Amino acid sequence: MNPVRALVERQIDSLVGPSPNDIPFDLSTGDNGLFGPGSVAWDVHGDFATMMVGGVAALLLQMLHPAALAGVWDHSDFRRDMRGRLRRTARFVGGTTYASTEQAEAMIDRVRRIHDRVSGTLPDGTPYSATDPVLLTWVHVAESASFLAAYRRYRDPAMPVARQDRYFAEVAVVAERLGATNIPRSRAAVDAYLEAMRPQLRSDERTRAIAHALFNPPADTLAVKPMQSLTMAAGIDLLPPWAAAMHGLTRSRGQRHLVRAGAASIGMALRWALSERTARKDSLLRARAASRG
Repeated sequence: MNPVRALVERQIDSLVGPSPNDIPFDLSTGDNGLFGPGSVAWDVHGDFATMMVGGVAALLLQMLHPAALAGVWDHSDFRRDMRGRLRRTARFVGGTTYASTEQAEAMIDRVRRIHDRVSGTLPDGTPYSATDPVLLTWVHVAESASFLAAYRRYRDPAMPVARQDRYFAEVAVVAERLGATNIPRSRAAVDAYLEAMRPQLRSDERTRAIAHALFNPPADTLAVKPMQSLTMAAGIDLLPPWAAAMHGLTRSRGQRHLVRAGAASIGMALRWALSERTARKDSLLRARAASRG
């Protein structure tokens, strides 16, 4: 293997590779999973570069909801484990997208059990619970909208609206199994939902503290730090303008152009570096699909 590709793969494994506590999944066995060949989810979730950018934007958007923020604040060591949170999210999305239905459902069941233990009270005295269907819908929509926005900006700007609608309809299946309700299933419905949620969103000192932890993850090498910084900047740039303003992260037009050019370049470099890894994954998926006849 090309040494540059090998280095990038090692860095990716350090970011999103499995830990001893993870539920393992094997792409070579079982059925075609919750989505299967030809799904839009397989395409969108298969582009690592855009998923990194979308993941940053998703976390920034999610934490504007007071209950989502409280769950992170009260039930995680986010200052020292922000990378762990990002890794667990990546593992969950990858497993529920590409693993067999049985393996995907095992991962969903585990998350549901974790949610059962996440509850508390907001600073104003309002109770919250991670099992709240309304909150689960918010977290899901913020995430899926961000993933698709990143894919459209850096991978497929001309993506037809029909395929965008299909993506939201596909990924709603995972949200439903987690307990979400009234999930928007089209681009227009998602846009309307985000606009309707704005009056419920807030930004305060705790929001800024978690954002600071997100923006300052440990870098394994000095060579990785610039890529991390640019990914964070691209995630900020991906936010709806009103969400960026709530975070106090509004950027000038010139800054946005520079960030987009840099993120696009990194995306192309990552796709080259990960091309052999992607080919191995696709080969496993094709063989599994063929075995199902």
